[in-house]
Amino acid sequence: MSQSPPQPSDPQTVTLDDVARTAGVSRATALRVVSGSAHVSPQARQAVEHAIEQLDYSAEPAPRNPSLTSNSVGVVITETTTKMFGDPFFSPLMKGIYTALAERSILLVMLAPHSSRDMELTETYLIGKHVDGAILVSLHGDNPLPMHLVEHNVPTVICGRPPKGVAASSVDSDNRQGGALAVNHLIAQGRRRIATIAGNLDMPSAIDRLMGYRDALTAAGITLDPTLEEVADYQPDRAHIAMERLLLNHPDVDAVFAASDLMAAAALRVLHQARKRVPEDIALIGFDDSPTAWVTRPPLSSIRQPIEEMGHEAVNVLMRQMAEPEEAPRQVTFALELVIRASTVGAGGTGALK
Repeated sequence: MSQSPPQPSDPQTVTLDDVARTAGVSRATALRVVSGSAHVSPQARQAVEHAIEQLDYSAEPAPRNPSLTSNSVGVVITETTTKMFGDPFFSPLMKGIYTALAERSILLVMLAPHSSRDMELTETYLIGKHVDGAILVSLHGDNPLPMHLVEHNVPTVICGRPPKGVAASSVDSDNRQGGALAVNHLIAQGRRRIATIAGNLDMPSAIDRLMGYRDALTAAGITLDPTLEEVADYQPDRAHIAMERLLLNHPDVDAVFAASDLMAAAALRVLHQARKRVPEDIALIGFDDSPTAWVTRPPLSSIRQPIEEMGHEAVNVLMRQMAEPEEAPRQVTFALELVIRASTVGAGGTGALK
């Protein structure tokens, strides 16, 4: 027997998950409606709004710690300024973080260390209690910063999967599921010689997307071929070279999964130069569903991350951690969605969303 959703007479029991279930949408979609994001179909928005009214749901603000001292939060992005301002991933993430902090009248302090000296100064600044907490973005390798912050009791949330052995809260998307989702879509179009262009393999997101690629091929009975895997570190110029190398070494390749839209767009330029038709000769799919995916010709199929909502949720988790420092670290993982456009199915199949 199915369980009925909470009734309006008891609004305290109603959660965002209840709203999503009642509306028949994912939690990420419900969160986009609640947070006012524009990236929601009219049908989904109407369903969520109806569920909110039916359940008498009201978003409960995250508790605020009355002992805030600096009234500020440090956001650490461990990337070069070129990548930080050039990669479309960071803008919606920072918008989500800024909006959530502004709602609480808390200042955002942005730090962008990309040298060992910068990292030392950043760590000293954060541990010195110049901010009330930290949100860490785009960590690479075995960066010791999150471990040191946890050891010094600095409230910390990692955007991404935490390093092994670090008991820190995190907000992430299911990158492995997303990689499999992309490749399963290519397989469903009849593609069998599927290559991938991966991101930095010192980052969990890139590793997980690559593992998702392998998962999907293995599940479909397609033999893994390491020579169909190129690494381009999320950089368009390296993705350009990677696509050229794939065409040279594998003239029979019929599909490519790029681990970001920027890399997919770079691969698309190479395919145009090689006079390869997309998707007739080679299907191409990216990751993020950033504005880049919307403006290429043909437009790119992509895996949609709720990036702005992830930033918003990172602040919510941080505020709860500040209010209840004895609570165990929280891990929040967002499901991803497949956005189908012409680069994988041709002009006749665009606009589908799964």
